[in-house]
Amino acid sequence: MKRTTVWTVAIFLFVFGDAMALQARGPILSSLEATFAVSEAELGLVAPAGTAGFAVAAVATGLLAGRLRMRWALFAGAAGVICALVAMAAAPVYAVFLLALLAQGGAAGVFRGVDRAALSHIHSARRGRVYIAYALAWAVGAVLGPQLVTGVLAVADWRVVFLVLAGLFVPVAVVAARTELPSMEAERSISVGALRELLGRPAVVGATVGILFTGAVEGIVFTWLVYYAEGFYGTGTASLLLSTYLLAYIPARTGYTLLVDRVPYLLLMLVATVPAIPAFAIAFSGITGPVLFAAVFVAGAGLSSCFPALSAYAVEAAPEYSGPINALTTGATYVGIAVSPAVVGVLAEAYGLSRAIWLVIGFAVLLSSTIAVTWLWTGTPEAPTVDASA
Repeated sequence: MKRTTVWTVAIFLFVFGDAMALQARGPILSSLEATFAVSEAELGLVAPAGTAGFAVAAVATGLLAGRLRMRWALFAGAAGVICALVAMAAAPVYAVFLLALLAQGGAAGVFRGVDRAALSHIHSARRGRVYIAYALAWAVGAVLGPQLVTGVLAVADWRVVFLVLAGLFVPVAVVAARTELPSMEAERSISVGALRELLGRPAVVGATVGILFTGAVEGIVFTWLVYYAEGFYGTGTASLLLSTYLLAYIPARTGYTLLVDRVPYLLLMLVATVPAIPAFAIAFSGITGPVLFAAVFVAGAGLSSCFPALSAYAVEAAPEYSGPINALTTGATYVGIAVSPAVVGVLAEAYGLSRAIWLVIGFAVLLSSTIAVTWLWTGTPEAPTVDASA
């Protein structure tokens, strides 16, 4: 098997496992509440603990991608995730669980700070399609994450979830330890001046802000949707609602993979995201039954490809700096994922979750507005060329 194929499979497997780990957090909130006797505000710390370390590590490794030995950064990330997941399973108190979660996020951030940069050079001729396929691998893992929790809780303690997840990353660590990466010589180191110039490009700014709001929406849904639905349903059905949201990612991202080379990025994203706004309003209106599941599915389909499509859009502005752009976009989405659920947790303590969770609609409006403003700012819905963005 070619090295390019081995590494592509390994990176996709890591992303698959990382998505499962992320989506396991929401469905175990009730178990954490029962085990550690914590409040809703304290449960809201799960998202920032898991993403703060990720965001810092992803930004740092991405900005340094041109100077790092990528293979060993990828190995360190995979090995660190395995150790942290085992520590989470063994945590005796909530504070230790949060610290282990912080470490797991940091280790994942080291890996994912450079993985898309590696893919960008391995598949430079079809970057947009590979990025969305990468996101599709994430979506499949995300769908299975809540179901893993449901299956494990039916026969064992919640701690077993993290031991199962740790096993998924072992093959990735083995590949990173034994297999050389294809050449990454096209990746350039970035100077302070070049970074400042990069941050002045409309495509990069618009994509980064849009991805920040995408992360804010996803953070609220990933963390609080199951907990919200447990007000109407048992844990199994509530977890199924999150899986329905994530299941929409698979056909939607498959469709976007086919469309991304035919339809301009911003047009595609604007058409996709606008219907998500009324869908979220219906989903969190207090309605139950098939309409709730249908609304959640529509919202998931609309939001599903914002991150990969906007990431690829930004990279087109400066493909030689794919690592730093990967750092900016990955960091932005995880800042959103970290901050918004914590805000909802605080608001839920004061006003109740049924009101606080409506914050997701505001972020969805801001996302669509950012895409429209970026289109107006750049003057085109197409991905910009390097010259046009300079």
